[in-house]
Amino acid sequence: MMHRRSSKLVRALLLAATAALVPLSAAAQAAPAGTQAPIPSRADLFGGYTYFHPFNSTLDGYAYEPIVKGGIGSVAGYFGNHFGAVIQGAASPYGPNDCSYVAQAGPIVRWQYGRVVPFAHLLFGGARAGGPLVQPCTWGYGATAGAGFDYILPYAPLHNRLALRPIQADIEYSDINFGPNTAPTFFNGGVAKITAYRLSAGGVIRFGGSTEELPAAYGCVVQPVTVFPGDPITVTGSVINLETGRKLKPVYTWETNGGQIEATDDVAIISTADLAAGDYVVTGRVSEGSRPTQHAECAASFRIQAYDPPTISCSANPSSILPGGVSTITSEGRSPQNRPLNFSFATTAGQIAGNKATGTLSAADVSPGIIDVTCNVVDDLGKSASSTTTVTVVAPPPPPAPAARTLCSISFDRDRKRPVRVDNEAKGCLDDIALEMNRESDATLIVVGKHGPEEAPEASAERALNVRQYLTAEKGIDASRIELRSGESTGRSADNILVPPGATWDTGGTTRFDPTRVPRHGEPYPTAPR
Repeated sequence: MMHRRSSKLVRALLLAATAALVPLSAAAQAAPAGTQAPIPSRADLFGGYTYFHPFNSTLDGYAYEPIVKGGIGSVAGYFGNHFGAVIQGAASPYGPNDCSYVAQAGPIVRWQYGRVVPFAHLLFGGARAGGPLVQPCTWGYGATAGAGFDYILPYAPLHNRLALRPIQADIEYSDINFGPNTAPTFFNGGVAKITAYRLSAGGVIRFGGSTEELPAAYGCVVQPVTVFPGDPITVTGSVINLETGRKLKPVYTWETNGGQIEATDDVAIISTADLAAGDYVVTGRVSEGSRPTQHAECAASFRIQAYDPPTISCSANPSSILPGGVSTITSEGRSPQNRPLNFSFATTAGQIAGNKATGTLSAADVSPGIIDVTCNVVDDLGKSASSTTTVTVVAPPPPPAPAARTLCSISFDRDRKRPVRVDNEAKGCLDDIALEMNRESDATLIVVGKHGPEEAPEASAERALNVRQYLTAEKGIDASRIELRSGESTGRSADNILVPPGATWDTGGTTRFDPTRVPRHGEPYPTAPR
């Protein structure tokens, strides 16, 4: 029954030590803001409760039982950060085996991680124990190997002087010689070789490992450092070496020589509206008590940058126009800080009307030359920029030189009996020619009569004469405006060429002839009934 209760107690102690290890390890990695990281101690004084549990240990067939109640203490001195020597004593005087004592010493090694300090030791020295029967408490010798860890309490007023030892686990070996068995019991002697584990927990007083109270330090960060007027600035403060808690509430104050500031504890927002360009300073202060070490101040600067003026480019399409023409003027304006923009135009000649970034230049009543057009832009802060382009008004090209043009030709192949007479179909062509001559009253008509290879050359002249006679007699065309010529023997026809003033016409193989020497045959054209 006793063994079962002791096993349950061991499991409970191990579970409690494991539960303590997790939060303490986490606390070592995330100590409260403002606490000082402890330095390694020079000496440690430990005292606490211990549980002693032999196993596989018998004497004359009787097993050693666990001893639940006991005390333990040790003094450890360190030569540096890791190595030292320790003296440890443990006493479990009341138990089924009468007693269990150790008084041993040996080396110890530790590793400190923030506030968690694991350690291990190896001890040698005396061991005192009784027997499982009637053996009295007797001293012998023994050895102990064990390990554990301490957690340094972060409470500032303790100055890192106190630590908890949630678990120390030792394996002990003891060799006790009770001597020979004597009368009357014959069960008071023998040699006990005891192997046991010992679980301990308690508190530690640390010597030489305290840290001086460091003065509070306060730093502030401005983001962004450079802004334009009107952009907000965030200032964040960060304090170290200042304890915090329910009863310790830091008081933050802020001030600046530029802009309006609104703060909530360690964060301040600066409004920069209407600030002139330049450098400014924001100052933060934190305090927690009356001591000088509980006050700190920080300062950071920021810059207000003036808005950049807008930029603009100006172009014309087309860049050359005739008098009275128009050109589209295009402005491309940009504000580096995306300020609202307004556009306008100016011109040295003509008229220009604009709609936002596009204008239309009219060159009505403008003589040939170069027109300078200016594109202007101004933002809502009054900053402006200009750009210039040119439009060339070019003189209109001279009219094209007059040229002779061929009008309709007349065929004389249809009436073989009267091969030189202008028939009714030919009169339709001549009516159109008469209209052209009336429209161009200063033009000259050249009539080139032609004959077939089997005809006499005089047939070509007679055909030209008949054409002129119809135009003068029936259409009222002045005969002086009609020039008669004979052409090649390329067929029975007459070509008609209208020659405006100043135009030239290649006479080619044609020749002038004397109308008075040309014999006439038959009527020149059929007349309309009267």
